[in-house]
Amino acid sequence: MDIILLERVEKLGTIGDVVSVRDGYARNFLLPQKKALRANDANKAVFEANRERLEAENAEKRTAAEAQGNKVAGEEIVLIRAASNTGQLYGSVNVRDVAAGLVDKGHDIDKKQVIMGAPIKTIGMFDVTIALHPEVQITVKANVARSDDEAELQSQGVDVIAQMNEEEAAAEAEAGFQHELDPDRELGDLPPAEDAGEEAAADEAGEEEA
Repeated sequence: MDIILLERVEKLGTIGDVVSVRDGYARNFLLPQKKALRANDANKAVFEANRERLEAENAEKRTAAEAQGNKVAGEEIVLIRAASNTGQLYGSVNVRDVAAGLVDKGHDIDKKQVIMGAPIKTIGMFDVTIALHPEVQITVKANVARSDDEAELQSQGVDVIAQMNEEEAAAEAEAGFQHELDPDRELGDLPPAEDAGEEAAADEAGEEEA
């Protein structure tokens, strides 16, 4: 389907461009969201008649978004979640969670403005894109941790998962080393050498009597 873009759309074009897209993409997203018009003669005439106004409105919205972006860009939100010892979350962090975290910080952000390729499923620091306007995108930090103390470490640049793995490996190595040095360690059920010799002699005597 041929459409006229009413705003910039990623990988398609900018306001006023006539482009071809899949019918489903146009019907299910672009047209209902008022991001485009069908590119027929009537709509082309309407667009050209209103082009100046539409471009002025777009420029005004872009300026407002840029001002908002200056306040939001680089913001860090802390999201405390339950997770396993390997850092895997019991659940996930999604666009709704990120938007709520930014709202709690005093920013007017809707979940539709949050761009995430997939939900976050481990603890750690993550860059999340916020689209404030089709031409204005900024990045915020999502600090996903199991506690406030852990979040503080991650905020300082500590890789908590790597640190846990190193501590666990060190503990296992230390336990193995101590086991090797322990003179009272278990060796199995074998009898001492002298007892073993006596038992062998008794077995031989029994065989001769038989």
